[in-house]
Amino acid sequence: MSTVVVKRIRQGNNSTLSEIYIDDVLICYGLEDLVRDVKIKSKTAIPTGVYPLAFNTYGAMHARYKRKFPALHQGMVEIRDIPNYSYVYIHIGNNFGDTAGCLLVGSGWELVEGDYELRQSKKAYLSLYKRLVAIMASEMVFLEISDEVK
Repeated sequence: MSTVVVKRIRQGNNSTLSEIYIDDVLICYGLEDLVRDVKIKSKTAIPTGVYPLAFNTYGAMHARYKRKFPALHQGMVEIRDIPNYSYVYIHIGNNFGDTAGCLLVGSGWELVEGDYELRQSKKAYLSLYKRLVAIMASEMVFLEISDEVK
């Protein structure tokens, strides 16, 4: 069993920035919607906790990524078993408008007008995805989300 750790480190007006680790090594940055006490559909960060990851091989997003990365794509990395959430993926995007409740990844970040934005999202996604494919081929992988917001 392996764990991908998402450590939330900063809160913007509408965004939450995190660091993403595998085996205590910083792999990339993450971006989610705002952490809220009461969920607003497609505008709320994933609750802290530990969730299984699995490949989802159906739906429009899967088809889009299969066309975009035909040699690599085995399914969308879905974060499962989140209470009151469904179809939550790790995917490419740059700002909170791209999240819809999902976890975006990037190689860098900037603070722009009070909100965090990711940079080099495709590069970070491909790097993380390749690692997850290798690990998930032989063992269960979980995502652990923790708040350390400053």
